[in-house]
Amino acid sequence: MTRLAITPGEPAGIGPDLVLALADRARSSQWVVVADPKMLTERARWLELDVTLIPFDPEDESADEPGTLRVMPIATARPVRTGILDSGNARYVLSTLEQAVDGCMNGTFDGLVTGPVHKGIINDSGVPFSGHTELLAERTGTSVVLMVLAADDLRVALVTTHVPLSAVPALITEARVDRALAMFRGGLMTHFGIESPRILVTGLNPHAGEGGHLGREELEVIEPACADARDRGWDIIGPLPADTLFTPAVLAGADGVLAMYHDQGLPVLKHVGFGRAVNITFGLPIVRTSVDHGTALDLAGTGAADSGSLAAALATAEAMIERRDARRAR
Repeated sequence: MTRLAITPGEPAGIGPDLVLALADRARSSQWVVVADPKMLTERARWLELDVTLIPFDPEDESADEPGTLRVMPIATARPVRTGILDSGNARYVLSTLEQAVDGCMNGTFDGLVTGPVHKGIINDSGVPFSGHTELLAERTGTSVVLMVLAADDLRVALVTTHVPLSAVPALITEARVDRALAMFRGGLMTHFGIESPRILVTGLNPHAGEGGHLGREELEVIEPACADARDRGWDIIGPLPADTLFTPAVLAGADGVLAMYHDQGLPVLKHVGFGRAVNITFGLPIVRTSVDHGTALDLAGTGAADSGSLAAALATAEAMIERRDARRAR
């Protein structure tokens, strides 16, 4: 029985709502919510959802029943007020992630699905935090990871992630682009079963630098990295202007897009698939997927939050684990 750890994320946000909303679904794997059971009970009552919480027992490998959630309990430091952030619970959010990751590393869980966290309130608590991706890399002892979002057949990876836009050009190096291409290609083969991925690569500058007139990163960094990849026999196309790359004609036949920075690639993907897109971390020693949205504090407790992205993240994690286990069985 595949067992997934689920961290709902910020307790004042919609993460708990989404997990509770999916509890009535039939499932083929065990879901273990790493969270405060008191908070979940209060939120279920608020949402008028009939959900039975079951203490997690690692020895119990039975199937989940619809209407139930297994819970690995971690108490919040302060009472949770729906929709209202409290820096006093930031440590709780990090603790749920740490215990879930450790459980994946020691074999208790087969994979991790994460709900939305609020970076600002965690930093306000005095803990430097730039995002899930970076925390998971540090916790698993992984030096380099790749952030990928997928919606339907569109998959976008990022060379740089949660950094200020002013810092991006200095981070676009040939070595970094080459590494991102290798990880993206390998992840598409491993996690999506694509035998020979075709990857489109964006430029950094408008019109992909227009021959050096609008910037030289394409000529001096991105094109050499793409050329090296093609020399290895990889199907790599680029650098291409980002404003036309995401048109249907150009995307036709592509398996993924490597974008240079966060807001170059993700707005298009979220426009295409918001509410059903999945955030995936390539390069970790564990399977990890996540939702494509934030904490939506204004929707917390209203019952109006869409659980589609969490459902997609759970299904994607299950598929990734199935492929991983099939490879190990060969």
